[in-house]
Amino acid sequence: MSGAGRTDDGHGRAGRMLSGLAVAVGCVLFLGGFVWGALLYQPYTVPTDSMAPTIGMGDRVLAERIDGGDVRRGDIVVFKDKIWGDTPMVKRVVGTGGDTVACCDRQGRLTVDGKPVEESYLQDTGAASPTRFSATVPEGQLFLLGDHRSDSVDSRGHLSDASHGTVPRGAVRARVDATAWPVGGWGMMDRPESFAALPGGTSQPGPLPLVLTAVIAGAVLILGGAAYGPVARLVTPRRREEVPAHGQ
Repeated sequence: MSGAGRTDDGHGRAGRMLSGLAVAVGCVLFLGGFVWGALLYQPYTVPTDSMAPTIGMGDRVLAERIDGGDVRRGDIVVFKDKIWGDTPMVKRVVGTGGDTVACCDRQGRLTVDGKPVEESYLQDTGAASPTRFSATVPEGQLFLLGDHRSDSVDSRGHLSDASHGTVPRGAVRARVDATAWPVGGWGMMDRPESFAALPGGTSQPGPLPLVLTAVIAGAVLILGGAAYGPVARLVTPRRREEVPAHGQ
């Protein structure tokens, strides 16, 4: 009987140590993931449907804080330019410094330096833009369009400006990595394959999946470690009842 007691105590001590370790590691992952995410990402609410269907009006997005020099064609960025207005705007980058962006070719497609771009993300069917245009992007600037081309105030509406409808890379505050709300529309932003073949390619996704993995793993470890004590107290008495007393 005393041997069984020592075994149970040993198992109990080991279990308590493991549960404590699980809670400690879980706290590090959970809190570390939140801090990491808060440093890298910022939430934004999109006030219009100019980026539909990719991002709907009122959708909440998570945007990674990046330097404007890291922006590539196809990226959806949050930027603020005094010529465009006093509020942050969300648009897709379709041209960078040196590009000639035009629309439309005979198939109604957008072209970059004469190369057609297939834009499967567009809201509208038919031509990639209801109005024809052509613009050469100055170095250090970006040409931006909304995915809902018939309902987007973008670079096309600023072609007469001194910057020919472009904004400086320094105006970019963040790059949209995912839609966070509504829950049914949650998901990471794809990098359009049509831009990947152009010089410079497309950007790499941010570390958001790793951040979420750390937070979820931390929560599981915390809950699992905290649940060990109550579960052990429920199970241990039953095991002891099954051990026959010596001498019987």
